[in-house]
Amino acid sequence: MNDIQPLDLGLIGNGRVAALINPLGRLVWWCYPRFDSNPVFSKLLAGDEDKGFADVVLDGISERSSDYLRNSAVICTELRDEQGNAVRITDFAPRFKLYGRIFRPAQLIRIIEPIAGVPRITLRVRPTRDYGVPSVGTAGSNHISYPLGNDSFRLTTDAPLSYVQDETPFALMRPVTMVFGPNESFDDAPDSTAQDFLKRTLDYWRDWVRALAVPFEWQSAVIRSAITLKLCSFEETGAIVAAHTTSVSEAPGSERNWDYRYCWLRDAYFVVQALNRLGATRTMEGYIGYIATVAAGAPEDIKPLYGVVPNAPLEERVAPDLAGYLGQAPVRVGNQAAEQNQHDVYGSIVLAVMQSFMDERLPERGDEGLFRRLEPLGELAAKLAFEPDAGIWEYRGRRRVHTHSAILCWVACDRLSRIAIGLGLQPEGSRWRQEADRIRSRILTECWSEKRQAYIAAIGSEDLDASVLLMHDLGILDASDPRFISTVECIGRELNRNGHMLRYAAADDFGEPETAFLVIKFWYLDALASIGRDDEARELFESLLASRNCYGLLSEDLHPETGVLWGNIPQTYSMAGIVNSAMRLSKSWEEGIWLGSS
Repeated sequence: MNDIQPLDLGLIGNGRVAALINPLGRLVWWCYPRFDSNPVFSKLLAGDEDKGFADVVLDGISERSSDYLRNSAVICTELRDEQGNAVRITDFAPRFKLYGRIFRPAQLIRIIEPIAGVPRITLRVRPTRDYGVPSVGTAGSNHISYPLGNDSFRLTTDAPLSYVQDETPFALMRPVTMVFGPNESFDDAPDSTAQDFLKRTLDYWRDWVRALAVPFEWQSAVIRSAITLKLCSFEETGAIVAAHTTSVSEAPGSERNWDYRYCWLRDAYFVVQALNRLGATRTMEGYIGYIATVAAGAPEDIKPLYGVVPNAPLEERVAPDLAGYLGQAPVRVGNQAAEQNQHDVYGSIVLAVMQSFMDERLPERGDEGLFRRLEPLGELAAKLAFEPDAGIWEYRGRRRVHTHSAILCWVACDRLSRIAIGLGLQPEGSRWRQEADRIRSRILTECWSEKRQAYIAAIGSEDLDASVLLMHDLGILDASDPRFISTVECIGRELNRNGHMLRYAAADDFGEPETAFLVIKFWYLDALASIGRDDEARELFESLLASRNCYGLLSEDLHPETGVLWGNIPQTYSMAGIVNSAMRLSKSWEEGIWLGSS
């Protein structure tokens, strides 16, 4: 069992809750009752302390296997002992259509079945409250209630309650069911309900996958990424979180531990883009509603990130009762970046909703009312394009006129012009085109370094920043432009570390970066493909797929020397990169089928 890596974790969820499971069937992370709530299961950040988890311990375990059931968000784990006795654990969060809407309770279900012999198991449930304080349960007739401060949650089970409370080993002679969820009565039998919910949940996910417009190549990787991105959308409000965890260190001993359980307007665009390319537009439709809520206030007060409920407080603090990922404190709750000025947010919002003005499939397309709601963002973009900000990488100790921020301000004006013309608003279209052209002219002149022969991180600096790799994708520079080609080549030389890519190499608030930021490698290979270096791009893409954990997921970072994953997981930036790059690089279905038949 020593081959398990710390971030070999699978994600289950339903658009309301999400949990992480390791290959031994241990639930190590679950925020309840929503994505950004207190973790009921917090073992991921508990260091060596045996708290914050639920698992099934098989006596004499010798083998294990764990994976998703095909095209679903259901994980099946099998454990086998030295005598051949075996147990199967099936974990999922219910999600299916019921009474004309999606049923997605704040609930996890675990089904434990003997599949060979008579396995001897121990059921352990050790939840926490208040970010790491153990919670002691009280047994009822067929449940155990655990206090969570002002709230509580309940385990309903047909397993012997005394065995669960005392963690007593017992012979598993029949299937048992464990339902974790609200502290409410469970009217039906847990076993029959769980089996019914499992079938309906599997049917839901397989129907959803069937409707995806996947590329010919790398289909399984794209499908897993699509499901994962779907599970990062908090559907009640439409928010899309950057990751489901907090404080999984970017690098060993670095204190680069951040809470990513919130909606970054920048990151959400990449998720919307990826799912739209697959034909899964409902996430975008929900996100537009979320954006409309965010933008309803004063435009100048728009933050770079919000909670899954937009008015939730995000003040950053340290949780003292959790030792940290691999014992590497601090564990942070909230994110100080919400207090920063990041001028790319205006373009990120406009980008995310632009398809609603263009896509005939949508039942409710963007109209002049939505356009008028976006115009104040364009006003701020035009005003602030060349004002200092914290930038895409959220520097805490300095402010500059960042190239990427200026580019996204140009994007806001450019896309507003396109939207206006599409709506027949010619004067507005001309006005926003003038603003976009003004910003573009300054970017292409002032953000270029003759010394580097590349576009650089910020005006007045010679530092490189990999975010400029997006210049072609965003449309500010053609892929054939010698300046773009030179920029791609410069970044490929200077930010490459053992085949992986840094965001930047200059020291920041925490010193020089040590780990590679995975999405940068996707951006780099996309840039290579756009300038005609497809073979190199495909090779890099395959190497990124090989970096995924045993469940097919990627975190935020990777150590370029050890190849070990670091950072919060699953990272939507990285998972969206799989979809977007696969769609760009894959052979067409016609070409693939023809080649396959030869």
